[in-house]
Amino acid sequence: MERPDPTKLPPTAWAVLGILAFGEELTGYEVRQWADHVLRHFYWSPAMSQIYSELKRLEKVGYAVSRSAVSDDGRSKRVYAITASGEAALAEWAGRAPVEPPVLKHGPMLRAWLGHLSTPERLREQLMEYRADTERELAEAEYSREVAARFPEWAYPELTIRWATRYYAVQRDLADRMLADLAEAADGGEREESA
Repeated sequence: MERPDPTKLPPTAWAVLGILAFGEELTGYEVRQWADHVLRHFYWSPAMSQIYSELKRLEKVGYAVSRSAVSDDGRSKRVYAITASGEAALAEWAGRAPVEPPVLKHGPMLRAWLGHLSTPERLREQLMEYRADTERELAEAEYSREVAARFPEWAYPELTIRWATRYYAVQRDLADRMLADLAEAADGGEREESA
């Protein structure tokens, strides 16, 4: 089978292959758990259907293999593993493919941008909800970082989760600054310039 051009696979396929690259056979559900535990903090939180689509795509191009196995409760399950060619392709992609810039879709800021169609009270509620979300995400990321830190082979995932904890802390601080800006605007005061 001719190896496809690594740039032809979507980044989500490489993310799933990356999860398999940690050397364990995993079910689609376990891939999802990995994504929810670590990957979602900095890249992606996939639907199960998307995970299975990517696993099938990776099998088709020879970067992953699957087999039937029996779970502890006696039920049949399908487990997936990375192939040698998949590991080589993943290393090539990670080292050489262009790094796409992050895409920011910030719902709270979209609402603030449309603030003239709302009320300061409702904008404050939305920002407070967002701040609470960032606090929760920060706590979850810190827990994931602590778990990853227990395993020497997860040194790089731990570094990315460490980055995520900083990201959520900054988002919380930005929400606080925006709440202060909103209070100033509601009071009719001049907006304080800040970096």
